[in-house]
Amino acid sequence: MPRRDDIHKILLLGSGPIVIGQACEFDYSGTQACKALREEGYEVVLVNSNPASIMTDPETADRTYIEPLTPEIVEKVIEKEQPCALLPTMG
Repeated sequence: MPRRDDIHKILLLGSGPIVIGQACEFDYSGTQACKALREEGYEVVLVNSNPASIMTDPETADRTYIEPLTPEIVEKVIEKEQPCALLPTMG
């Protein structure tokens, strides 16, 4: 898929709370999504409630919010960051 020039900032929802032995693949996919989007030149904002995730490493996204993944919190982040797109499937 070609890069979209009308999109500059993407909000990515992280994997959130995990069950031991079942989260590695979700954390990895989200981390790789952040990396790929940043390499394409997009600004990435991440919301993830799990501070132990590799996804919340300061180098993974341009901005990271370690907050509960509730509609109210995500809505506040959207209001503040004004992303052009939302990627809720990477976690």
